Amino acid sequence: MSSAVRQAGSRYQVVTRRVPLASQQETDFVDITDVVNGVVRASGVCDGIVVVFTTHTTAGIVINEAEPLLLDDLRRRLEQFAPRAARYDHDDLSVRTVNVEPNERMNGHAHCQRLMIGASETIPVADGVMLLGRWQRIFFLDLDGPRPREVLIQIQGV
Repeated sequence: MSSAVRQAGSRYQVVTRRVPLASQQETDFVDITDVVNGVVRASGVCDGIVVVFTTHTTAGIVINEAEPLLLDDLRRRLEQFAPRAARYDHDDLSVRTVNVEPNERMNGHAHCQRLMIGASETIPVADGVMLLGRWQRIFFLDLDGPRPREVLIQIQGV
C-alpha cells in the first residue's frame, strides 16, 4: 500500500489533457478506462487523484460495469426518464431565442437525461495506479450521439 506522505523532495503537480473521442450511437457508453490509465501513467503522478470531466451538457462521465446487458438496461431507463420522442420546449426553435446555433440539434431529451448523470468522476491514484474496483470501468456517456466529442482528464498529486 502506498504511503500517504511522500518525502520532502516530492513535487505536487497538475497535468491536464484534452482527449478527442467519437460516439457511435445515439446513447453511447464509450469505455475510456484505458485512455485514462494511459494519461495517469504518462503524468508521472504516483499518489493523488484523477478527475475525468466532460464539457458537454448532453454527455456525462460514469463509473459502472462494462456488461453489455447492463448497459442496455441503463439505456432503456434513461429513455424512460426522458423519452427522445417527447415534446421539449428546448427543441421548439420557433420560441427559443437563447443559445441557438445553425443546424441546432433536437436534444431536449439528452439535457433532461443528463440530470441523472454527473459531469465528472474522481478516482484515487496510489502507486501510479487508479484504485478502481474489480468491475469498475470509466465511461463517457453520450446522450446525443453519434458525434465528435472530447473529455478532459486532470491528474493531481505527487
